[in-house]
Amino acid sequence: MLDPVTLAVIQAGLQQVCDEMDLTFSRAAFSPVIAEADDRSDGIYSAKDGSLIAQGSKGLPVFVGVMQFSTRTLIERIRSGETATPEPGDIYIVNDPYLGGTHLMDVRFAMPFYRGGELVCWLSNTGHWPDTGGAVPGGFSASAISAEQEGLRLPPVKLFKRGEMDREIWQIICCNIRVSEQRIGDVKAQASALLVGAERLAGLMDRYGDATVAEAIAEMRKLAARQMRAVMADVPETPVRATAIVDSDGVVNEPLTIALTLRRQGADVVFDFAGSSPPCMGPMNSVRATTLSAVYLAVRHVFPDVPISAGAFEPLLVTGIEGTFLDARYPRPVSGCAAEVSQRIAEAVFAALVQVFPDRVTAAPAGTSGNFGLGGHDPERGRDFVMYQISGGGYGGNAGHDGLSNGCSTIGISKAPPVEIMEQTFPVLYRRYALHEGSGGAGQHRGGFGLDYEIELLRGHARASFVMDHGRVGPQGVLGGKDGAVNRVEVHRGGEVWVPPHLSKAQDIALQPGDRVRVRTPGGGGYGDPAARDPALVAEDVRLGRYSAEEARRLFGRF
Repeated sequence: MLDPVTLAVIQAGLQQVCDEMDLTFSRAAFSPVIAEADDRSDGIYSAKDGSLIAQGSKGLPVFVGVMQFSTRTLIERIRSGETATPEPGDIYIVNDPYLGGTHLMDVRFAMPFYRGGELVCWLSNTGHWPDTGGAVPGGFSASAISAEQEGLRLPPVKLFKRGEMDREIWQIICCNIRVSEQRIGDVKAQASALLVGAERLAGLMDRYGDATVAEAIAEMRKLAARQMRAVMADVPETPVRATAIVDSDGVVNEPLTIALTLRRQGADVVFDFAGSSPPCMGPMNSVRATTLSAVYLAVRHVFPDVPISAGAFEPLLVTGIEGTFLDARYPRPVSGCAAEVSQRIAEAVFAALVQVFPDRVTAAPAGTSGNFGLGGHDPERGRDFVMYQISGGGYGGNAGHDGLSNGCSTIGISKAPPVEIMEQTFPVLYRRYALHEGSGGAGQHRGGFGLDYEIELLRGHARASFVMDHGRVGPQGVLGGKDGAVNRVEVHRGGEVWVPPHLSKAQDIALQPGDRVRVRTPGGGGYGDPAARDPALVAEDVRLGRYSAEEARRLFGRF
């Protein structure tokens, strides 16, 4: 058995391998959504079943589970003969949501890692491409009713064969996506990250020996499972119930319900989603891999000290999703699953866990990535463009303090790209970029504030689309706290202000120079009775202009 020091060093070394892959990917990528917003992740996965071995500390949490499922599917397809057998230097590309993915814009690469001619593990990563074709620039088609309308769907195929790119496969991809000439930079960055990972992993195994590293990986998985069972031991056997609401599916203007029943079953914990809404027409369906990953990441938010490993997921049993919109099957559209529905799932998990662990769990965060796609033609530069804007929101208050303002989404560490980068890259001007003050839900500890930004098209022409959420109902307050403010979207054209019928979802909005889009993202939910808030904190919020005196009296009962 390994001594604890060696085990800890190897565990840290494996994470460092993934961290270096993440850094390489971001620093080499061309697209701001990867290079600046870090919408990507890298990991190491088992050669036997694709289970997670390690992921970087700066990778998107939602991809922790997703890449585990997509790697497992790749392995199964290779064994069945549906996909070509790997050789050294091969890199597979896949973005099919129904094969263990998210939405089409999250493109995964997987590379086999060999030692002495034996396949030891897989190195895999995911990057958000700004466009993969489909009905609208950016891929977020709010009214899509089939997968084909959302973009190019790729099963696992070899994009690189023995280290050389397959030009024919690449030409097929380029002929089906917008601004394809810019994707080669992201593709090379994504492949380079895996090559760096292979070099670093080889160095780690050279230092400690293949057998020792393999033993450490097995022990890490066992320890993670034991730790997760230990921290979740207080979940009762009697059911704990919670719900979360999705505004609409983008086609039918009615809310979707996520119903969750939480209970302990022996040493494991069951997350039962029976009773959730059936599959929907629009793109707010979630594929199985994303649904399970959303549960995993929500639990990790509460218990971050449990090591990242497949073992941490073993005690978390997800049931009841069959026949609901949380288990989408082809050809259901799914562009909103990764960035939006997954966060509603996490919100339901938080709402259940706060009843069991009130001192550890926050009120609901903003819970939307604010997916805003803008594509068109820039006459000054003589080329087309596709811009993707991701934005933050308020975190929920908790037992110890107020929620964070303008935090990243629940599912990731992605941050909004710098305004200066966006203005240099695309024909836009940010007229406003500030906190959405007053948007945090009132409570003993109020929610954090969302973001308030406004973008103007400067030249050329463009089409805007967005798939967001929490426009109908704000993030949930808990233990007497109030809900955070809703997401608000306005389009200013020709002196008129247009609000989408679905509030947070619309597509193909034609923009001319001078037209503007304003978005105010949600604030987090409040925690605890607002009347119990420290009067000094209320006064401080008023002094800083976060609330007016009248608002403070109405929300907190004093000022």
